[in-house]
Amino acid sequence: MRIALPQTDLEGLDPNCRRFRLENGESLAEIDEVFGSPSAPILENPEHQTRWYFKYFLGKLHQNYVGIETDKNPYFLSIVSQDSGSKSVPLYRAILFRKQGAQKIALPYTPNQKLTVKQLLSHFSSMDTTKTPKELFAADIQKDLLLLEEQEGSVNFKFGVVYMRSGQKCDDEMLSNAENGSEKFDEFLAVLGEKIRLKGWERFRGGLDVKGDMTGKHSIYTLYEGHEIMFHVSTLLPFSRDNRQQVERKRHIGNDIVNIVFVDCDDNEDFEFSPSCIKSQFTRILFKYVFAVVTQHKGTYKLSIYCDETVPPFGPTLPNPPIFQNQAAFREFLLVKLINGEKATFQTPTFSRKRERTLEMLIKDLYEEYVHDTKMNMMNRRAFSEVLYDAPRTSKLKEDARQVEFVRIGQALKLEAIVRGDAPTSLASAGPSTVFKRPPWEPQCFYAALYQSGNVVGDSYGNDSIFICTNEGTFLIREDQSHQMVFDKTFCVRQMSVVEDHGIMLIRGGSSTHKDSHRIHVFKLNEFREDQLKIRTKTDVRERRIEKTRGCHLYTISKGGDGHLRIAVAVGRKMLTFQWKYSAAWTSWCSNNETETADGFIFLREIPLHDSPTIMTILEGPASTNSGCLTCVGFKHHFEVVSEQTGQSTRLHEIETSKRSQTQLIAALDLCDGQETELLLCYNRNFDQIFQKVL
Repeated sequence: MRIALPQTDLEGLDPNCRRFRLENGESLAEIDEVFGSPSAPILENPEHQTRWYFKYFLGKLHQNYVGIETDKNPYFLSIVSQDSGSKSVPLYRAILFRKQGAQKIALPYTPNQKLTVKQLLSHFSSMDTTKTPKELFAADIQKDLLLLEEQEGSVNFKFGVVYMRSGQKCDDEMLSNAENGSEKFDEFLAVLGEKIRLKGWERFRGGLDVKGDMTGKHSIYTLYEGHEIMFHVSTLLPFSRDNRQQVERKRHIGNDIVNIVFVDCDDNEDFEFSPSCIKSQFTRILFKYVFAVVTQHKGTYKLSIYCDETVPPFGPTLPNPPIFQNQAAFREFLLVKLINGEKATFQTPTFSRKRERTLEMLIKDLYEEYVHDTKMNMMNRRAFSEVLYDAPRTSKLKEDARQVEFVRIGQALKLEAIVRGDAPTSLASAGPSTVFKRPPWEPQCFYAALYQSGNVVGDSYGNDSIFICTNEGTFLIREDQSHQMVFDKTFCVRQMSVVEDHGIMLIRGGSSTHKDSHRIHVFKLNEFREDQLKIRTKTDVRERRIEKTRGCHLYTISKGGDGHLRIAVAVGRKMLTFQWKYSAAWTSWCSNNETETADGFIFLREIPLHDSPTIMTILEGPASTNSGCLTCVGFKHHFEVVSEQTGQSTRLHEIETSKRSQTQLIAALDLCDGQETELLLCYNRNFDQIFQKVL
């Protein structure tokens, strides 16, 4: 088939005085670059890297300043001091909010030469450091600065999807296609995402009505790399037989910056598409910047991209020819192209001017609010102080209370954004596994096939098996619901971890009647291959015990990764630490080699505790690297962090005395993102609404 681009006057200028680039894999630059293959679909300027205030500032102790530039325009400055990661090099991070946009810098921190705020401000271009900025102490400023950062663009996206039949020339004709498209179109929508019921929908709605079916009953939704995407599908929006212009459909599709046009035509049929044929709502002025034109033939998809010439080039580059046979690869390529296209559009002169006007208005309003309002007493001239290290001229107790409240409000704002789905640091995706296959979390009943009673523990094994430990024995159950006993009831299993990276399984267990004789046992996973399965008794596992673990009631393991596996074992009021001799890389290289089991663990240290722990979590990341291995230990009413290197503990969080009788500690979840170590402390079956940074 052939796509014909209409000839226009003024050397390609369309009737709305706009020019468009056509990307179809056939230009010399595209051919030379990709050699017939698509470039890697990579999101440009990903939010989890560019949204500094959310990632590095919000929920952490930092300083905020307000000042006036020489041209009388106000600005806001935020500064935080933190470790840069595992390299243990402290950094200053600073964000300057101006009407032109946010500028970010990171500078090294030298203990014997601390920077003042004025010195740090001088690293930004065109800043007058003779005028002293004032510090803001109001905790509410965090919400306002987060709003300023969000002006860089939305974390979530809405894209229009227009169904176009062969021979249709304008948007009135395309949007007049009734509720039913075609089988090809339905298949394409299934590639884009899942069909959701709008009424009662609680996630990103993209401007659609979720209460009274005013914008249709269904829509198409998906999730990619933390971005929620709602598609405004022309055939799913309200249709009016009496309104030729289909105003309700144009209300949404007509104002989407990026649109997909699905052309339903015969395989060898030529069709003509003009970017000027779809106008924005009411004004009839072309407000579109990017069009993705899609056709389908026998399960393969062909793609062409039209974009306004003012939009900077964006990837990924189309293959030559621009045909995709793999639906999953096509879906990922198309979503990345659309997201990058909308981001690039915000760099056009039209949007840049609009964003600058918006930022100028917001910053001026905030300046008036914080400088001339009652919040004046929340300010202090501290521009010459050492960043974050010099307390203001108030009592130490009062300043400590202010800092605690400041951090608490920031953490609540961060958690609220995460729950709402607007967190710019998420990498979650609804990929091919959820779009083209059955849901990953699908209930499957196998419990009734076993004659078990009492508590049940276990762990997954491979892609299709699970170990289940009951009072009647331990079973290996497969996806086809076949099962086989691997330990009889003489060996009571109370805790289990399948560590596939290291090819071993850890079990805390022993006699069902003498719990104080329980130990940690080690088994190789290849012992549970189908050709080697056998039923083991308590007598058979004696040689698999790790020395010094008699009487243990709890253990935890490190995430391992490519390094060495560590294990912390609680025996009464003691914590014992061990390390597995072999790295995960060694295991992958020598997977068939015979290795030790219990003898493979090296005893490291015994640390006395003041009470018997109920929860333990080995911490990963720079905090653990800088201070030796750290373990979060939960006791009856509080959490502590224990250093393996020194044996000293630091109290993290304590339950209020009045609530202790109704409180039960649940978990301490390690949320390390590679930059810093954070814990989510959980009790009473609820998340504690703080992210506790581990110092």
